[in-house]
Amino acid sequence: MPRRILITGATGFLGRNTLASLSGMDDVEVIAACRTPARLPPSFTGEVRAGDLRDAAYRAAVVRDIDAVCHCGTWGAMWGHAEQEREWFYTPTVDLIEQSIASGVGRFLLASTVAIGARPTGAAVDDFAPTATTGFWPHVDRLVELDAFMRANAHRGTTMVTMRLGHFVGRGNHLGLVPAIIPRLRTRMVPWLAGGRKRMALVAGTDLGDGFALAAVAKGLDSYESFNICGPSFPTSREVFTHVAERSGSPRPVFSVPYAAGYTFAWLMEALHPLLGGAAPFLTRSIVHVAEDWHCPTDYAAQRIGYKPSKDWRQAVDEAIEELEASGFGWPRLNQVLA
Repeated sequence: MPRRILITGATGFLGRNTLASLSGMDDVEVIAACRTPARLPPSFTGEVRAGDLRDAAYRAAVVRDIDAVCHCGTWGAMWGHAEQEREWFYTPTVDLIEQSIASGVGRFLLASTVAIGARPTGAAVDDFAPTATTGFWPHVDRLVELDAFMRANAHRGTTMVTMRLGHFVGRGNHLGLVPAIIPRLRTRMVPWLAGGRKRMALVAGTDLGDGFALAAVAKGLDSYESFNICGPSFPTSREVFTHVAERSGSPRPVFSVPYAAGYTFAWLMEALHPLLGGAAPFLTRSIVHVAEDWHCPTDYAAQRIGYKPSKDWRQAVDEAIEELEASGFGWPRLNQVLA
């Protein structure tokens, strides 16, 4: 019998890539969970379980007769929105885990981030690095709480897997670093942070999908696992921003500020946002946080699940820029829209 693997958020950036990777595997039956089936790739012909994860009845039904859940369907924001993060993301996810345990799901994979780790100090951030809340980024803070919940409940029969994902880049990613930074670069007000010397954990969509697929089917996992899923290299923020600027025709930063100044200015922009208006603050503390030194090797994921990232970050960034150029590099929202 094939393994029945459910992908929540199957129409999103992460979900679509996971859908593609799992659909190419033998002995796997993929079930897509989403709110709008019409947005699924036309090539997908498997079972679809349509519904809204905010609906308790749907959460109970969607995990029935499932061997593994790839929870790619999250609501998230890169700043503020604490109430929505708890109501639309954290609480439904806790219940989805509980429903998975009650239904006998063998494995639950959570889409998390390398940023749940304590703020890096220059050393490598491993797959099980201690977590730490930020106090200013509700989405990451709820992910820290979910990781703790999964650790505490891993003894109940469902293997819990936290997927510590790098920062998304690639075509189809509309809530991330590249779409956020280009319009800001064009204002000529973006500085280097600490000279742009820190490393960034970027990861392309295809590698994200492969990481989830491998973790969903790997044998011999412990009751709780945590995997860094990042790209094959860790460029500095200077390399990344320079490449983005050159390929998008935007000016590069011309001055540098320390991280402390970056966090202070971002706090001010968040606080003044109700007065200044616009789709999102000019700078957020989450963007500064993402530019910290995230050197997160994937050796453990290679050893346990066979993960081998292959897509160069430059190619993924170029694909994103090509797509964004068609819309004129508009100023994006920094939170998902959920009707």
